[in-house]
Amino acid sequence: MSKLTKNQKLALSKLEAGKTYTLAEACELVKEMTFTKFDASFDIDVRLGVDPRKANQMVRGVVTLPHGTGKSVRVLVLCNADAEAAAKAAGADYVGLDEYIDKIKGGWCDVDVIITQPAIMGKIGALGRILGPRGLMPNPKSGTVTPDVAKAVEEVKKGKIDFKVDKNGIVHSSIGKVSFSAEAMGDNAREFVNTLIKLKPATAKGTYIKSIYLSSTMSPGVKVDPKSIEA
Repeated sequence: MSKLTKNQKLALSKLEAGKTYTLAEACELVKEMTFTKFDASFDIDVRLGVDPRKANQMVRGVVTLPHGTGKSVRVLVLCNADAEAAAKAAGADYVGLDEYIDKIKGGWCDVDVIITQPAIMGKIGALGRILGPRGLMPNPKSGTVTPDVAKAVEEVKKGKIDFKVDKNGIVHSSIGKVSFSAEAMGDNAREFVNTLIKLKPATAKGTYIKSIYLSSTMSPGVKVDPKSIEA
């Protein structure tokens, strides 16, 4: 194991081994344990009592964080000419169709979200092997394939994120920045967890929210009591 840096030791010294914290305590602690020179991401990891190998226990969805993500999100809209003006007015960074499809085929993927119209999906299907591994493939379930591309752009810019449980039953997401107030961090975490609770599959047995950890880009994880979040 690599040696701990001075800051890592200091961070760990603030964390009480084996303790479960309330949401408010955990948010304050993540702020205290973050020593990065950059504005670190505020992350959440939730272990769910589901078996993602079963199609009826796949948890995925979208949430609009009340305080946004703190990141500037670069949005590409692939749409017909009649929707271009509305997409640009809504704040899309790139708007077009064939020229961007060609750029993506050539290796360009300098965006965070791609939004498109249902009628365009036939053209985009061939890009799946490029966009899929990067998590950029538009999907109706995440609201990125929609007739109203302008509304989708506005939502993404305001802090709408999509998430999906991984093969180990964990949902991981960045839900803000450590520069946020502890209250704003808590609001975002609560909204995220409550959205997961609403998406509980009917076939999930036993405890659904098994554990919740909050952390920043470089900090240790802080275990949160689920009862302090559910509201």
